[in-house]
Amino acid sequence: MILSTIHTGIGNLGHLLVIISFVAAIASAMSYGRASHLNEISTGSWLKMGRGLFWLHGLAVLGTVITLFVIIYNNYFEYHYAWSHSSVNLAVHYIIACFWEGQEGSFLIWSFWNALLGFILIQTNKKWEAPVMTVFAAVQIFLTSMILGVVLGDIKIGSSPFLLLRDVISDPIFLINPDFVPEDGTGLNPLLQNYWMVIHPPMTFLGFACTLIPFSFCIAGLWKKDYKDWVRPALPWTIFGGVILGTAIIMGAYWAYETLNFGGYWNWDPVENAVYIPWLIMIASMHTMIIFRKNNTALKTSIVLVISTFILVLYATFLVRSGILGNTSVHSFTDLGLSGQLLIYLLFFVGVSIFMAARVWKHIPTSEKEASAYSREFWIFMGALTLCLMAFQVLVPTSFPVMNSIVELFGGLSSLAPPANQVAFYSEWQVWFGIGLALLSGTGQFFFWKKMDKSKIITAITGPVVVSLLISALIFSVAKVNKPVYILVLVAGVYSIVSNGKILFDLLQSKSYKLTGGSIAHMGIAMMLIGIMFSEGYSRVISKNTTTISRDFTEEQNSNNVVLFLNDKKIMGGYELLYKREAMEARGVPGYIKKSYLNDTEDAHYKTANVPIVVKDQTYAQPGDTLYFRNPENTYHEIQYTSLRSGRSFTLYPRTQVNEQMGQTIVSPDIKKQWNRDLYTFVALQSDFDDEFTEWEKEKMQVIQPGEQFFINDYVAIFQGLERIDKVNFVTLDPDDAAVKANILVYGDDGDTLKMEPKFIIKDNNVAKPPELNQEIASRITLEEINPEDGSIGLGIETTQKDWIVLQAIEKPHINVLWIGTLVMILGFIIATRRRYVEFVKMRDKGV
Repeated sequence: MILSTIHTGIGNLGHLLVIISFVAAIASAMSYGRASHLNEISTGSWLKMGRGLFWLHGLAVLGTVITLFVIIYNNYFEYHYAWSHSSVNLAVHYIIACFWEGQEGSFLIWSFWNALLGFILIQTNKKWEAPVMTVFAAVQIFLTSMILGVVLGDIKIGSSPFLLLRDVISDPIFLINPDFVPEDGTGLNPLLQNYWMVIHPPMTFLGFACTLIPFSFCIAGLWKKDYKDWVRPALPWTIFGGVILGTAIIMGAYWAYETLNFGGYWNWDPVENAVYIPWLIMIASMHTMIIFRKNNTALKTSIVLVISTFILVLYATFLVRSGILGNTSVHSFTDLGLSGQLLIYLLFFVGVSIFMAARVWKHIPTSEKEASAYSREFWIFMGALTLCLMAFQVLVPTSFPVMNSIVELFGGLSSLAPPANQVAFYSEWQVWFGIGLALLSGTGQFFFWKKMDKSKIITAITGPVVVSLLISALIFSVAKVNKPVYILVLVAGVYSIVSNGKILFDLLQSKSYKLTGGSIAHMGIAMMLIGIMFSEGYSRVISKNTTTISRDFTEEQNSNNVVLFLNDKKIMGGYELLYKREAMEARGVPGYIKKSYLNDTEDAHYKTANVPIVVKDQTYAQPGDTLYFRNPENTYHEIQYTSLRSGRSFTLYPRTQVNEQMGQTIVSPDIKKQWNRDLYTFVALQSDFDDEFTEWEKEKMQVIQPGEQFFINDYVAIFQGLERIDKVNFVTLDPDDAAVKANILVYGDDGDTLKMEPKFIIKDNNVAKPPELNQEIASRITLEEINPEDGSIGLGIETTQKDWIVLQAIEKPHINVLWIGTLVMILGFIIATRRRYVEFVKMRDKGV
């Protein structure tokens, strides 16, 4: 920590911009509301005022974003937000990620996306501008209030990201010097220092922002009693929102897959569920809106689903940010005192939505025509219904903490608990919904493009059914799919691909390229279903073990993990494994550097080389050179796999991370990607020689002459001589103090050489003999005595069990089918979005 100048000006500017954006949003909502009441379109004083005020609001939000980023980027650690989320050692892209790690920043990026989309709507849809932007501005009032940071009496409105550290943290240093500024911040959680975390959160908030557009059009339609026309401009945005939020969900899943160690990509965590639920309802609303556009039916259903999508986004926000989830989710935020404000935000729009719909419900047109089982409307509606049931099944258990709180609020006692095995619980239900969706999407496409009766539908689906069964039978025999539910998943998924593929082929033949979006998206979803079935249902632990590793382990942990000792080969699941080293990642040096080649300094981010660092015949550092480590908390374990069948080898580097922010060691996998499977490997446990429970052999004393060979734990070593040193880590040497080190060269198992340098320090007439530890040879040595007469030294040598790791390896077959399916689905959504937007523009330009 150091003394520095307090940059109060930029914080005051940021706070002022938040206030301007809040006031402008209120004034814009009032002006737009008045313009809507007067039916002003394109021109009119109230409309112009509302438009100008929304632009002012949006520019103030943009200014707030820039101001907060400048604070973070310039390491103004006098601000609590920068100190809490950033540090001087972060790369630029992770500094960007710091912006939305905290609650205030995430509310701000959400508000920014809303403002940006509002600008687009102002420019593209004059007819609906006044009522739609009234809703937009009202939402922005609530969002900007979340970062207002104003206290009125005992009431706190929002949490400002522009608070000074001294105003948030009670520390005696601020009493001594109020202008005290930390040298560094606590930094971005190392677990979030991943490229997916740079793009996944803003993509999620863009998806949330997109749900506001159809909601605003729907409320505007109800308000102005224009019950039908709102669907046309809302539909393209619904599809666009579906692809954005869906892509964000996939990004989060992939981050979890390559960063966390639960062996998959979806853990049914409450926060994951909170985003998944509104996405399902959004896709359902998209389908019912398509029904209405085709046949003027399902309007009321569309209204309910569009409103529900936005309300569920607000509910998800309340779940994640109110602290109500407690320990049921690893993703949830702590409560910043905003839970009441979030609840008001949610209840306000629930109330407005119910009021708007109820006042005109009986006037909303409905179709008296009964939907036939041979109509496209029936099949699309069944698909939408299935999506809603999927969402409801996840919503109820996820809401157990809320239900408990409601019961306790009225003096009752409720102890509803999330499922003990949430993956099994949710998956058992969702798989059947997935089968239903695949069958519906495969069959429904035939009704969508042609009028059908019983004879025609039998003729249309006979070919796809036969082809699907033949392909499925081939896959059954090759992939050995034998569980009944997985057989159904495979048949349904293949049938959906084949059926939609036939429709796609027909559309391409007729050059109706713009109509292909639905078929492509459905094929992608079917591929995802099949990929999930194989990668999860037939996931196989290959690190099987028949011995007890630890009595503290469960039976499953003992059987699913193997112990690897350093440089000892072990046969496992068709591979020969060799654990070769612990390593670290240094800036400017390709690959990884063996830990034993490095000496610590007082700054964990800097280490000195004790041997030449050579990679592919190029020297990157000489002994004594200092190297920079951006993430010193990360250790990579080099594990060489050699196939017993082919003899080919590859190397994986699973990571362990000492995460001080989370108070635990986090393990992350390394993944060998193959065309037909992934080999997913992580270190479940590692040896820690600094641990108090490590059992060391009794210290043995050995007197050694310079140049003499001796043994350290059966490794050959040579004492090269003593060397006086002027600097010792963590010790300040005065002129009357002295320090020497013994240079000892050790020959390792792989022909490599290691350097050990035990020290003898005289400080203020006191002697210190810090032990030198090397995990690679499982030893620690102490320079106990020095004999000036002959230059000999006395070494205290302690040894323990060899360095080891506990490893788990999982094969995930055909997981690439899932990832390819997501890309295909996204492509289909993009094509469909473009088609609907072009249709809307054409009709708008005609004045319809």
